Amino acid sequence: MGKEHFKEIEEKMKKAVEVVKKEFQNIRTGKPSVGIFDEIKVSYYGNMMPLNQVATLKVAEGRTVLIQPWDKSIIGEIEKAILKSELGLTPQNDGQVIRVVFPPLTEERRKELVKIVHKEAETGRVAIRNIRRDYLEIFKKEKQEGKISEDEFYRLQEELQKITDKFIEEIEKLIEMKEKEIMEV
Repeated sequence: MGKEHFKEIEEKMKKAVEVVKKEFQNIRTGKPSVGIFDEIKVSYYGNMMPLNQVATLKVAEGRTVLIQPWDKSIIGEIEKAILKSELGLTPQNDGQVIRVVFPPLTEERRKELVKIVHKEAETGRVAIRNIRRDYLEIFKKEKQEGKISEDEFYRLQEELQKITDKFIEEIEKLIEMKEKEIMEV
């Protein structure tokens, strides 16, 4: 009876890992990245629009990202949105394009970012463990109702743990990559 749950379990755990990936994308490293601007919304004719839907973003020379709005009238709005964001970046507006220079990170700031990475990763691991707990309860209930045997319950429990371990390991790999990226000078 419990086998049909595993596709659902994997989907939910995969989503938890995707959330961690997305959170990691928003953590800025020393290198410029257009992905860091994904969460920024700009007021465009009364609607809040994602920045990448009102402008072209590209990594230019060195540590700079160029933001070229399709409609020059919103260049001020884009500048305000970047300043209000928690990115800690200062845009330079020349009337045509906005340049955002990524300053090199200090050692102290790198360590803070690594702590943030670990905090976000722990949130993902907790989400995965909660999914495991929820389905373990379902399996226990099915065992009590006689839908599955004792042996089947333990087999399902083992399988659930293997899947959980697989997704926790994925998060560990993401941490390792992000830490390496942050600490790279």
